Amino acid sequence: MTRAGRGLRGLAGLVVVVALSQLLAVTGAVPREFLPTALDVLTRAVRLGGDPEFLRQVAVTVRAWATGVALAVAIGVPLGLLLGSIPAVGTAVRPVLEFLRPIPSVALIPLVSLILGAGLATEVTLVVYASVWPVLFNAVYGLQGVDPVPRETLRVFGFGRLAVLWRVSLPAAAPFIATGIRLAAAIGLILAVGTEILAGFGDGIGVVIAQAQLAPDGTTDVLAGMVWAGGLGLVINAVLAGGERRLFHWHVNQIRDGR
Repeated sequence: MTRAGRGLRGLAGLVVVVALSQLLAVTGAVPREFLPTALDVLTRAVRLGGDPEFLRQVAVTVRAWATGVALAVAIGVPLGLLLGSIPAVGTAVRPVLEFLRPIPSVALIPLVSLILGAGLATEVTLVVYASVWPVLFNAVYGLQGVDPVPRETLRVFGFGRLAVLWRVSLPAAAPFIATGIRLAAAIGLILAVGTEILAGFGDGIGVVIAQAQLAPDGTTDVLAGMVWAGGLGLVINAVLAGGERRLFHWHVNQIRDGR
């Protein structure tokens, strides 16, 4: 199926969800104070887009997200390449990583807030912790899947470990790393907004949502904020997925061909 076809199917699914939500609210199946009409929510989301203060809150969330994901990539890629290219180091460090990885990032919010205080530093730290794992492990898995023949060929001709890594292993693992970065971006946005919601004060989309839920008629604003958060996620994923297709089109074709 073409990308246009997949996009139309996705749009059709979104239209069905919006129509169902509108129907539930209009018919009174769900009270409007609990579920405003989809039209009301979308109208409020559009109006928020014209509010400079709300856009500033969006920019705060995007800045925290971008900083955290960039740091996660800067940490995860080199560490993943190190663990994947030197099996002895990977074997020694793997138990520690497997112990740390399952710890929910939200469970660390009280501890990190106690150490760093509430603010950008805490938010970025949690985004980094949550986002680094898909980048790191995708880099490791990508190196493990590299064809050994080109590597051994270069070694026979006298190329060192770093030269083999740069010329063969890294290009072969790059599509896996790119996928890890895309996953990390989605996880990082979840953590950025979630941390702001749990904090309940400061700046960011999550703070807007948290404060709106305290208002007597704030359900529409809560849902409109969620629409913005979800829209950011869609845009980020679309940009990164498009970049993957352009940079690694040969890898996508191999997957489609079943190779």
